[in-house]
Amino acid sequence: MSELILGFLIIVLAFTGLAIGLIFKNQPIKGSCGGMANLDSGGECQICGRTDPQSCND
Repeated sequence: MSELILGFLIIVLAFTGLAIGLIFKNQPIKGSCGGMANLDSGGECQICGRTDPQSCND
């Protein structure tokens, strides 16, 4: 039973750390959704505003 509680606490601490990091960075979570390769030609990324797929390699 103590392993279950310890495992739960580790997961809670990990999620809390991720949430605190997102709050302090003050940036939206970026998903791939296919990335820049699925944009129409000349389309703009809704997250970063870039239009060149090669500029996302950095």
